[in-house]
Amino acid sequence: MQSGRATVRGPAGEAIYDVAVVGGGIAGMATAARLQAAGLSTIVCEAHGLPGGCAGYYRRAGFSFDVGATTLVDFEPGGVGGELLEAIGLPPLDGKQLPGYVGWLPDRVVTLYRDPARWHAERLRVLGDTPAHRAFWQLMDELARVFWAASRRGVTLPMQNPGDAWRVVRSVGVGNLFLGRYLSSTIGRALDSAGLREDRPLVGLLSMLVEDTVHSTVAEAPLINAALGITIRGAGLTRAHGGMRGFWRTFTRRYRQLGGELRLACTVEDIAGREGDFVLTTSRGTVRAARLACAVPAEIAHRIGPPGVAAALAPFLRRDTDAHGGAVVVTLGVPEEEVMGQSFTHHQLLQRYDAPLGNGNNMFVSVSAPGDYESAPVGYRAVMISTHCELGAWEGLTADRYQQQKHALGEQLAGLARRVYPDLGRHAAVFDVGTPLTYARYTRRPRGAVGGIRLTGRNANQHAIPHELGVHGFWMVGDTTWPGLGTVACVLGSRIVAAQILGQADPVAARAPDRTRSPEIVGLASPG
Repeated sequence: MQSGRATVRGPAGEAIYDVAVVGGGIAGMATAARLQAAGLSTIVCEAHGLPGGCAGYYRRAGFSFDVGATTLVDFEPGGVGGELLEAIGLPPLDGKQLPGYVGWLPDRVVTLYRDPARWHAERLRVLGDTPAHRAFWQLMDELARVFWAASRRGVTLPMQNPGDAWRVVRSVGVGNLFLGRYLSSTIGRALDSAGLREDRPLVGLLSMLVEDTVHSTVAEAPLINAALGITIRGAGLTRAHGGMRGFWRTFTRRYRQLGGELRLACTVEDIAGREGDFVLTTSRGTVRAARLACAVPAEIAHRIGPPGVAAALAPFLRRDTDAHGGAVVVTLGVPEEEVMGQSFTHHQLLQRYDAPLGNGNNMFVSVSAPGDYESAPVGYRAVMISTHCELGAWEGLTADRYQQQKHALGEQLAGLARRVYPDLGRHAAVFDVGTPLTYARYTRRPRGAVGGIRLTGRNANQHAIPHELGVHGFWMVGDTTWPGLGTVACVLGSRIVAAQILGQADPVAARAPDRTRSPEIVGLASPG
C-alpha cells in the first residue's frame, strides 16, 4: 500500500482506508495528521462545513471570529503542540506569543504574566505575601513543573495494564512519584490546608482559572489538573495569525499535502463492522476503514459506534449526566480605536466574589492583534467575549423568548467588557451572539455542551473515559476522554492514540510517507 492513499479495495471496489477519523476538531485532525505523516492512509469525516469544532471559526463581513478556543497552548518548540507540528512537518506556529493577560477582580487588577519571575512577584504583591501564600504557590509550581513535563513526555491515563503504569512512572519520574498522593485531592483542600479558603481575591482568581481550564469549581477540581490549568500561561499561549482560521488553513493544507482526505459536511450516521472492515454510513456515502478513531463527544460515539461501544460507554454516560456545561460567546467587529489603551489583548473579568460564576461573572475577552488583517479589515479588530452558562437555561424556550434572552445577555457581556474598553461595541460593524443552541447546530455537540465534562475526582485521571474501550480497532479521542478539554489536552490525546494505532498497525502500511505526490482534496468547503 502506498502511504497515505487508500489503494486496498473492498468487494465492490471501494477504497478501504487504514484509519477513518470521525470528527474534524483539533483532536481528530491532529490524530489523522500524525497517522498520515507516519504512512497510514486516513480520512476525516466532519459534519460541519469547516474544521475545528470547539476550536473553530466563522467569517462575517471581512472578519474572522474564533468560536471557542482563541489561543493555542504549548505550541512552541518543545511543547505538546510544538511536538505535533514537528511530527507532521510544519514549522513553528505563525502567531503572537502572548506575554500574559490581565485578571480584573472586583476590587483589584492582577497581571497574569507568562514570565515566571514577573508572575511570582505579581501574585505576592497583589494577592498576598504571607508564609501561607508562599507555601500554596510553591505547591502549585511544583505540581505544574512535574506534570507539564510528564504531559510533554506523553503520560497516559487511566492505567489499564502494567505497560500503562510503567509509562506513567517513566513520564513522571521515579523521584516525583510521591506527588501521586495528590491525585485524590482537590485544589479546595490545598487552600484549606494553607488556611486560605476564605481569601476572596485568591479564591476568586483561582475559581475563574479552574472553571476555564477544567470546567470545575475550587471545591471539586482535582488538584493536579487545576494546577496545570492555572499555569497554562507559563506553558505558552499563542494566538495564530488570522486566529483559528489562520491555524486551520495551515494545518489542513499540510494534512492534504500528506495525502490525507478531509470530507466536510459529512455526518457519520452509523458505524458497523469490525476491525479490518469498519463500514461508516455517512451523509455523503459509505466509508470503509480497517480502524477507527472517534473524535466526537462520548454521547455521539455511544449512538453511532460499532458493536460493543455503546455498552462500554454507558456507565460513563450515566455517571456524567449532570457534568456538562455550555457557553455564550459575543463576537464583535469594531473600529480599532474602541480597543486602544491596553497593552494586553486578552483579559479575564470577575464581577462579584459572592455570586455564582457564569453568565458574565467570569468572562474572557480576546482581541485580535494589531496588524492581523486576516482577522479583521484594516482599521478594525475582531473581539471575542465568552462566558460559561448552564445548558438548562437555554432549553425549552419559545423562539421569541430565546431571541430576547440571547440579545439581553449579549448586551450585558459587551457592557461588562467596557470596564476594560470603555467604548467597546459603540460602533460595531458586527455584533453576533452564540449560545448553546448555536454550538448544537454548528458543532453537533449534544445539547450544545462545550469542551469536556466538569472534572472532579469521580471522573478525572484514573476514572476518565479511556482511549481504548475494549473494542478491537476502535479508539476514542477528544475532550470527553482523558486528559479532558482544551487544545493542549486534545493534542496530547492525539499523540497517545496515534501511537497506539501505529503500534497495532500493519508494519507494511506504516512506512515513511511519500511527500512528493499530489494531495487528494475532498470537501464541500475549504478553510481557506
